[in-house]
Amino acid sequence: MRYLCLIYEDESLWQTMPKAEGEKIFGEYYAFTEGIQKSGHYLGGNPLQPTRTASTVRVRNGQVSTTDGPFAETKEQLGGYYLIEAKDLNDAIQVASRIPGARFGSIEVRPVMEIKQA
Repeated sequence: MRYLCLIYEDESLWQTMPKAEGEKIFGEYYAFTEGIQKSGHYLGGNPLQPTRTASTVRVRNGQVSTTDGPFAETKEQLGGYYLIEAKDLNDAIQVASRIPGARFGSIEVRPVMEIKQA
């Protein structure tokens, strides 16, 4: 079964973090990614640009409107994701618990809805 692991963290921490610490954490992400590639869990993943680069799109009464930034103001922002293959939710949670961002943010683990094509 496929699961999406959404990485939420306070992106302002990255702006104030010493360069050496940031490089250490990125190294941990590279090692984590390599590990789940070898274990067969990895299907994809990417970090995201900061929320200031985001646009939110809405369609109401046939009219398209856009606003700069994310829809909601929160203490933690979506910073990236991993799409993984796991045997069940417990396996997915075990993988997600090793994502470096889980130590200073949170990881939302959500099953991907399987849609059967006719």
